[in-house]
Amino acid sequence: MGDPAELVRCEESVKEALKTGDAALIAEKVKEYLEKHEQVPLNIAVTGETGSGKSSFVNASRSIDNTDENAAPTGCVETTTEVKSYNHPKYPNVTLWDLPGIGTTRFTADKYLEHVEFKKFDFFIIISDTRFRENDAKLAQEIQKMGKKFYFVRTKIDLDMKNEERSQRDFNEKNTLDRIRKNCIEGLEKLLIPSPKVFLISNFDLHLYDFERLWNTLEKELPQHQQHVLLLALPNISQEICNKKRKILKAKIKYLAFASAVGAAVPVPFTSVAVDGSIILAFVTKCQDVFQINGVELLHSLIKEPVKSGGKMTFALILRVLSSSAFLTSLKAAEEGTRFILVVGIPVAMGLSSLATYTAFTFILDKFTEAAQKANMKAVGLSTQV
Repeated sequence: MGDPAELVRCEESVKEALKTGDAALIAEKVKEYLEKHEQVPLNIAVTGETGSGKSSFVNASRSIDNTDENAAPTGCVETTTEVKSYNHPKYPNVTLWDLPGIGTTRFTADKYLEHVEFKKFDFFIIISDTRFRENDAKLAQEIQKMGKKFYFVRTKIDLDMKNEERSQRDFNEKNTLDRIRKNCIEGLEKLLIPSPKVFLISNFDLHLYDFERLWNTLEKELPQHQQHVLLLALPNISQEICNKKRKILKAKIKYLAFASAVGAAVPVPFTSVAVDGSIILAFVTKCQDVFQINGVELLHSLIKEPVKSGGKMTFALILRVLSSSAFLTSLKAAEEGTRFILVVGIPVAMGLSSLATYTAFTFILDKFTEAAQKANMKAVGLSTQV
Protein backbone atom coordinates (compact mmCIF):
# COMPACT_ATOMS: atom_id res chain seq x y z
CA MET A 1 0.00 0.00 0.00
CA GLY A 2 1.41 3.42 -0.97
CA ASP A 3 4.31 1.98 -3.00
CA PRO A 4 5.57 4.78 -5.34
CA ALA A 5 6.00 2.33 -8.21
CA GLU A 6 2.41 1.17 -7.71
CA LEU A 7 1.16 4.77 -7.91
CA VAL A 8 3.06 5.34 -11.14
CA ARG A 9 1.62 2.12 -12.55
CA CYS A 10 -1.91 3.24 -11.66
CA GLU A 11 -1.39 6.62 -13.32
CA GLU A 12 -0.10 4.95 -16.50
CA SER A 13 -3.07 2.58 -16.50
CA VAL A 14 -5.44 5.58 -16.44
CA LYS A 15 -3.67 7.05 -19.49
CA GLU A 16 -3.88 3.72 -21.33
CA ALA A 17 -7.58 3.37 -20.48
CA LEU A 18 -8.27 6.85 -21.86
CA LYS A 19 -6.75 5.82 -25.19
CA THR A 20 -9.16 2.88 -25.49
CA GLY A 21 -12.26 5.03 -25.03
CA ASP A 22 -13.79 2.24 -22.91
CA ALA A 23 -15.95 4.17 -20.40
CA ALA A 24 -16.19 1.35 -17.86
CA LEU A 25 -12.43 0.71 -17.96
CA ILE A 26 -11.69 4.43 -17.55
CA ALA A 27 -13.96 4.62 -14.49
CA GLU A 28 -12.33 1.54 -12.95
CA LYS A 29 -8.77 2.83 -13.45
CA VAL A 30 -9.59 6.32 -12.22
CA LYS A 31 -11.14 4.87 -9.07
CA GLU A 32 -8.09 2.65 -8.49
CA TYR A 33 -5.70 5.59 -8.99
CA LEU A 34 -7.55 7.85 -6.51
CA GLU A 35 -7.82 5.06 -3.92
CA LYS A 36 -4.08 4.36 -4.10
CA HIS A 37 -3.35 8.03 -3.43
CA GLU A 38 -5.63 7.96 -0.39
CA GLN A 39 -3.80 4.94 1.05
CA VAL A 40 -0.21 6.24 1.05
CA PRO A 41 1.09 5.65 4.62
CA LEU A 42 3.05 8.24 6.59
CA ASN A 43 4.62 7.31 9.95
CA ILE A 44 6.07 10.09 12.11
CA ALA A 45 8.09 9.30 15.24
CA VAL A 46 8.03 11.85 18.09
CA THR A 47 10.46 11.49 20.98
CA GLY A 48 11.88 13.62 23.79
CA GLU A 49 12.37 13.82 27.53
CA THR A 50 9.64 13.78 30.17
CA GLY A 51 7.39 16.85 30.12
CA SER A 52 8.91 18.27 26.93
CA GLY A 53 5.57 18.49 25.15
CA LYS A 54 5.72 15.36 22.99
CA SER A 55 2.11 14.35 23.51
CA SER A 56 0.83 17.91 23.03
CA PHE A 57 2.77 18.05 19.76
CA VAL A 58 1.18 14.76 18.64
CA ASN A 59 -2.27 16.14 19.44
CA ALA A 60 -1.69 19.53 17.82
CA SER A 61 -0.40 17.93 14.62
CA ARG A 62 -3.61 15.88 14.43
CA SER A 63 -5.84 18.93 15.13
CA ILE A 64 -6.98 17.32 18.38
CA ASP A 65 -7.38 19.09 21.72
CA ASN A 66 -5.50 17.62 24.70
CA THR A 67 -8.86 16.99 26.40
CA ASP A 68 -10.25 14.95 23.49
CA GLU A 69 -10.94 11.29 24.26
CA ASN A 70 -8.65 10.28 21.37
CA ALA A 71 -5.80 12.55 22.46
CA ALA A 72 -2.37 11.35 23.53
CA PRO A 73 -2.24 11.73 27.35
CA THR A 74 -0.33 14.76 28.58
CA GLY A 75 1.05 15.70 31.98
CA CYS A 76 4.04 16.84 34.02
CA VAL A 77 5.09 13.28 34.79
CA GLU A 78 6.21 10.67 32.29
CA THR A 79 3.02 9.55 30.50
CA THR A 80 4.73 7.65 27.66
CA THR A 81 6.49 4.49 28.82
CA GLU A 82 6.06 2.49 25.62
CA VAL A 83 5.58 3.15 21.92
CA LYS A 84 2.02 4.32 21.23
CA SER A 85 0.46 5.09 17.87
CA TYR A 86 -2.09 7.83 17.19
CA ASN A 87 -3.83 7.91 13.83
CA HIS A 88 -5.01 11.15 12.30
CA PRO A 89 -8.81 11.31 12.89
CA LYS A 90 -9.54 11.92 9.18
CA TYR A 91 -6.51 10.21 7.63
CA PRO A 92 -5.91 6.82 9.29
CA ASN A 93 -2.91 6.24 7.00
CA VAL A 94 -1.14 9.16 8.76
CA THR A 95 0.19 7.97 12.12
CA LEU A 96 2.13 9.86 14.77
CA TRP A 97 4.04 7.61 17.15
CA ASP A 98 4.59 8.86 20.70
CA LEU A 99 7.88 7.29 21.82
CA PRO A 100 9.30 7.18 25.34
CA GLY A 101 12.10 9.66 25.88
CA ILE A 102 15.48 8.00 25.50
CA GLY A 103 16.46 9.36 28.92
CA THR A 104 13.59 7.44 30.52
CA THR A 105 14.67 4.04 29.15
CA ARG A 106 17.51 1.69 29.97
CA PHE A 107 18.54 1.49 26.31
CA THR A 108 21.54 3.12 24.65
CA ALA A 109 20.81 5.18 21.52
CA ASP A 110 21.41 2.34 19.06
CA LYS A 111 19.48 -0.20 21.12
CA TYR A 112 16.71 2.33 21.68
CA LEU A 113 16.11 2.54 17.93
CA GLU A 114 15.95 -1.23 17.68
CA HIS A 115 13.51 -1.27 20.61
CA VAL A 116 11.11 1.20 18.96
CA GLU A 117 11.45 -0.50 15.54
CA PHE A 118 12.90 2.55 13.77
CA LYS A 119 12.49 1.03 10.27
CA LYS A 120 8.75 1.70 10.22
CA PHE A 121 9.16 5.47 10.71
CA ASP A 122 9.57 7.92 7.81
CA PHE A 123 11.34 10.52 9.97
CA PHE A 124 11.92 11.51 13.61
CA ILE A 125 10.93 14.62 15.57
CA ILE A 126 13.19 15.12 18.62
CA ILE A 127 11.54 17.44 21.16
CA SER A 128 12.82 19.49 24.07
CA ASP A 129 11.34 22.35 26.07
CA THR A 130 14.72 23.68 27.26
CA ARG A 131 18.01 22.67 25.66
CA PHE A 132 18.88 19.56 23.71
CA ARG A 133 21.06 17.16 25.64
CA GLU A 134 23.63 14.46 25.01
CA ASN A 135 21.01 11.73 24.72
CA ASP A 136 19.19 13.74 22.01
CA ALA A 137 22.43 14.15 20.04
CA LYS A 138 23.37 10.47 20.34
CA LEU A 139 19.92 9.48 19.13
CA ALA A 140 20.19 11.84 16.15
CA GLN A 141 23.58 10.38 15.25
CA GLU A 142 22.20 6.85 15.29
CA ILE A 143 19.17 7.89 13.23
CA GLN A 144 21.50 9.44 10.67
CA LYS A 145 23.62 6.28 10.50
CA MET A 146 20.50 4.34 9.64
CA GLY A 147 19.59 6.63 6.78
CA LYS A 148 16.60 8.41 8.33
CA LYS A 149 15.92 12.13 8.71
CA PHE A 150 15.48 13.91 12.05
CA TYR A 151 14.38 17.38 13.14
CA PHE A 152 14.83 19.17 16.46
CA VAL A 153 11.75 20.92 17.84
CA ARG A 154 11.97 23.32 20.77
CA THR A 155 8.54 23.60 22.41
CA LYS A 156 6.81 25.96 24.86
CA ILE A 157 8.19 29.04 23.12
CA ASP A 158 5.02 30.96 24.02
CA LEU A 159 5.87 30.56 27.72
CA ASP A 160 9.46 31.67 27.09
CA MET A 161 8.21 34.80 25.33
CA LYS A 162 5.91 35.70 28.22
CA ASN A 163 8.66 35.16 30.79
CA GLU A 164 11.17 37.18 28.78
CA GLU A 165 8.69 40.02 28.30
CA ARG A 166 8.06 40.20 32.05
CA SER A 167 11.75 40.22 32.90
CA GLN A 168 13.19 42.52 30.20
CA ARG A 169 12.68 46.27 29.86
CA ASP A 170 13.72 46.31 26.20
CA PHE A 171 12.04 43.02 25.18
CA ASN A 172 12.17 42.27 21.45
CA GLU A 173 10.43 39.08 20.29
CA LYS A 174 12.53 38.57 17.16
CA ASN A 175 15.82 39.04 19.01
CA THR A 176 14.70 36.65 21.73
CA LEU A 177 13.66 33.98 19.20
CA ASP A 178 16.97 34.36 17.36
CA ARG A 179 18.87 33.98 20.61
CA ILE A 180 16.97 30.81 21.62
CA ARG A 181 17.43 29.29 18.17
CA LYS A 182 21.15 30.16 18.15
CA ASN A 183 21.64 28.62 21.62
CA CYS A 184 19.93 25.39 20.51
CA ILE A 185 22.01 25.16 17.32
CA GLU A 186 25.32 25.93 19.06
CA GLY A 187 24.53 23.42 21.81
CA LEU A 188 23.85 20.66 19.27
CA GLU A 189 26.96 21.52 17.25
CA LYS A 190 29.04 21.09 20.41
CA LEU A 191 27.47 17.65 20.69
CA LEU A 192 28.76 16.91 17.16
CA ILE A 193 25.52 17.50 15.20
CA PRO A 194 26.55 19.57 12.15
CA SER A 195 24.06 22.19 10.87
CA PRO A 196 21.12 20.90 12.93
CA LYS A 197 17.59 21.82 11.84
CA VAL A 198 15.91 23.48 14.83
CA PHE A 199 12.31 24.71 14.93
CA LEU A 200 10.75 26.83 17.70
CA ILE A 201 7.04 26.20 18.28
CA SER A 202 4.06 26.58 20.57
CA ASN A 203 1.75 23.56 20.66
CA PHE A 204 -1.17 25.87 21.41
CA ASP A 205 -0.57 28.74 18.96
CA LEU A 206 0.37 26.87 15.80
CA HIS A 207 0.37 29.93 13.54
CA LEU A 208 3.15 31.52 15.60
CA TYR A 209 6.89 30.88 15.37
CA ASP A 210 8.19 27.91 13.33
CA PHE A 211 5.33 25.39 13.23
CA GLU A 212 4.53 26.12 9.59
CA ARG A 213 8.22 26.30 8.66
CA LEU A 214 8.70 22.84 10.19
CA TRP A 215 5.96 21.26 8.09
CA ASN A 216 7.05 23.12 4.95
CA THR A 217 10.51 21.63 5.44
CA LEU A 218 9.08 18.15 5.95
CA GLU A 219 6.94 18.53 2.85
CA LYS A 220 9.95 19.45 0.70
CA GLU A 221 12.10 16.62 2.03
CA LEU A 222 9.51 13.84 1.84
CA PRO A 223 9.16 11.64 -1.25
CA GLN A 224 6.63 13.12 -3.68
CA HIS A 225 4.01 10.42 -3.05
CA GLN A 226 3.91 11.39 0.66
CA GLN A 227 3.94 15.17 0.27
CA HIS A 228 0.24 15.45 -0.57
CA VAL A 229 -0.72 13.14 2.30
CA LEU A 230 1.17 15.32 4.77
CA LEU A 231 -0.33 18.56 3.47
CA LEU A 232 -3.93 17.38 3.49
CA ALA A 233 -3.60 16.14 7.07
CA LEU A 234 -2.10 19.41 8.39
CA PRO A 235 -4.08 21.87 10.51
CA ASN A 236 -5.15 25.02 8.62
CA ILE A 237 -2.48 27.17 10.21
CA SER A 238 -2.08 29.69 7.38
CA GLN A 239 -3.51 30.99 4.12
CA GLU A 240 -0.64 29.28 2.29
CA ILE A 241 -1.53 25.86 3.73
CA CYS A 242 -5.18 26.36 2.70
CA ASN A 243 -4.12 27.27 -0.84
CA LYS A 244 -1.81 24.25 -1.08
CA LYS A 245 -4.67 21.98 -0.01
CA ARG A 246 -6.89 23.57 -2.65
CA LYS A 247 -4.26 22.93 -5.33
CA ILE A 248 -4.03 19.23 -4.41
CA LEU A 249 -7.80 18.74 -4.51
CA LYS A 250 -8.12 20.76 -7.71
CA ALA A 251 -5.69 18.38 -9.42
CA LYS A 252 -8.01 15.45 -8.60
CA ILE A 253 -11.11 17.07 -10.08
CA LYS A 254 -10.23 16.16 -13.66
CA TYR A 255 -10.23 12.46 -12.74
CA LEU A 256 -13.61 12.78 -11.03
CA ALA A 257 -14.95 14.59 -14.09
CA PHE A 258 -13.95 11.54 -16.17
CA ALA A 259 -16.05 9.36 -13.87
CA SER A 260 -18.98 11.75 -14.35
CA ALA A 261 -18.63 11.44 -18.12
CA VAL A 262 -18.96 7.65 -17.78
CA GLY A 263 -22.37 8.11 -16.12
CA ALA A 264 -23.46 10.32 -18.98
CA ALA A 265 -22.71 7.49 -21.43
CA VAL A 266 -25.63 5.43 -20.07
CA PRO A 267 -28.73 6.15 -22.24
CA VAL A 268 -31.16 6.15 -19.31
CA PRO A 269 -32.76 9.41 -18.10
CA PHE A 270 -31.16 10.93 -14.98
CA THR A 271 -28.55 8.15 -14.63
CA SER A 272 -25.89 10.84 -14.93
CA VAL A 273 -27.42 12.79 -12.05
CA ALA A 274 -27.37 9.67 -9.85
CA VAL A 275 -23.72 8.94 -10.70
CA ASP A 276 -22.73 12.57 -10.13
CA GLY A 277 -24.56 12.50 -6.81
CA SER A 278 -22.32 9.83 -5.30
CA ILE A 279 -19.17 11.44 -6.72
CA ILE A 280 -20.04 14.93 -5.53
CA LEU A 281 -21.14 13.76 -2.08
CA ALA A 282 -17.79 11.98 -1.63
CA PHE A 283 -15.91 15.07 -2.83
CA VAL A 284 -17.77 17.46 -0.51
CA THR A 285 -17.10 15.10 2.41
CA LYS A 286 -13.42 15.11 1.43
CA CYS A 287 -13.35 18.93 1.39
CA GLN A 288 -15.01 18.95 4.81
CA ASP A 289 -12.28 16.68 6.22
CA VAL A 290 -9.37 18.45 4.54
CA PHE A 291 -10.39 21.98 5.53
CA GLN A 292 -11.92 20.99 8.90
CA ILE A 293 -15.06 22.97 8.09
CA ASN A 294 -18.63 21.99 8.96
CA GLY A 295 -19.91 21.32 5.44
CA VAL A 296 -23.58 21.28 6.40
CA GLU A 297 -23.36 24.76 7.93
CA LEU A 298 -21.34 26.07 4.98
CA LEU A 299 -23.76 24.79 2.33
CA HIS A 300 -26.79 26.11 4.20
CA SER A 301 -25.13 29.51 4.43
CA LEU A 302 -24.63 29.53 0.63
CA ILE A 303 -28.37 29.15 0.04
CA LYS A 304 -29.19 31.35 3.04
CA GLU A 305 -31.09 28.63 4.88
CA PRO A 306 -30.90 27.96 8.63
CA VAL A 307 -29.34 24.65 9.67
CA LYS A 308 -31.87 22.28 11.17
CA SER A 309 -30.96 20.40 14.34
CA GLY A 310 -29.19 17.16 13.44
CA GLY A 311 -28.84 18.22 9.79
CA LYS A 312 -26.65 15.92 7.72
CA MET A 313 -24.70 16.16 4.50
CA THR A 314 -26.93 14.91 1.68
CA PHE A 315 -26.90 15.01 -2.10
CA ALA A 316 -30.23 16.87 -1.97
CA LEU A 317 -28.58 19.68 0.01
CA ILE A 318 -25.63 19.84 -2.40
CA LEU A 319 -28.03 19.85 -5.35
CA ARG A 320 -29.91 22.84 -3.90
CA VAL A 321 -26.62 24.71 -3.65
CA LEU A 322 -25.54 23.83 -7.19
CA SER A 323 -29.01 24.63 -8.55
CA SER A 324 -28.48 28.22 -7.49
CA SER A 325 -26.03 28.47 -10.41
CA ALA A 326 -27.88 29.11 -13.68
CA PHE A 327 -24.79 27.97 -15.64
CA LEU A 328 -24.65 24.56 -13.95
CA THR A 329 -28.40 24.06 -14.26
CA SER A 330 -28.31 24.78 -18.00
CA LEU A 331 -25.37 22.41 -18.48
CA LYS A 332 -27.17 19.50 -16.82
CA ALA A 333 -30.35 20.23 -18.80
CA ALA A 334 -28.39 20.29 -22.04
CA GLU A 335 -26.68 17.02 -21.12
CA GLU A 336 -30.00 15.27 -20.52
CA GLY A 337 -31.41 16.70 -23.74
CA THR A 338 -28.53 15.69 -26.01
CA ARG A 339 -28.02 12.14 -24.75
CA PHE A 340 -30.72 10.71 -27.00
CA ILE A 341 -29.61 12.42 -30.21
CA LEU A 342 -28.53 9.69 -32.60
CA VAL A 343 -24.78 9.14 -33.23
CA VAL A 344 -23.45 12.31 -31.56
CA GLY A 345 -25.73 12.37 -28.51
CA ILE A 346 -23.65 10.24 -26.11
CA PRO A 347 -20.25 11.89 -26.80
CA VAL A 348 -21.78 15.38 -26.45
CA ALA A 349 -23.58 14.38 -23.23
CA MET A 350 -20.33 12.98 -21.81
CA GLY A 351 -18.51 16.22 -22.56
CA LEU A 352 -21.25 18.34 -20.98
CA SER A 353 -21.39 16.09 -17.90
CA SER A 354 -17.63 16.29 -17.47
CA LEU A 355 -17.71 20.09 -17.79
CA ALA A 356 -20.64 20.42 -15.37
CA THR A 357 -18.96 18.21 -12.77
CA TYR A 358 -15.63 20.01 -13.11
CA THR A 359 -17.37 23.38 -12.69
CA ALA A 360 -19.42 22.18 -9.73
CA PHE A 361 -16.41 20.69 -7.94
CA THR A 362 -14.37 23.84 -8.48
CA PHE A 363 -17.22 25.97 -7.10
CA ILE A 364 -17.55 23.77 -3.99
CA LEU A 365 -13.77 23.65 -3.49
CA ASP A 366 -13.47 27.43 -3.68
CA LYS A 367 -16.21 27.89 -1.06
CA PHE A 368 -14.50 25.48 1.36
CA THR A 369 -11.13 27.18 0.78
CA GLU A 370 -12.62 30.61 1.48
CA ALA A 371 -14.31 29.35 4.65
CA ALA A 372 -11.05 27.78 5.91
CA GLN A 373 -9.13 30.97 5.20
CA LYS A 374 -11.70 33.08 7.05
CA ALA A 375 -11.59 30.69 10.02
CA ASN A 376 -7.80 30.88 10.03
CA MET A 377 -7.82 34.69 9.95
CA LYS A 378 -10.32 34.76 12.81
CA ALA A 379 -8.21 32.34 14.88
CA VAL A 380 -5.05 34.36 14.27
CA GLY A 381 -6.86 37.57 15.17
CA LEU A 382 -8.20 36.14 18.41
CA SER A 383 -4.79 34.78 19.35
CA THR A 384 -3.03 38.10 18.83
CA GLN A 385 -5.61 39.82 21.02
CA VAL A 386 -4.99 37.49 23.96
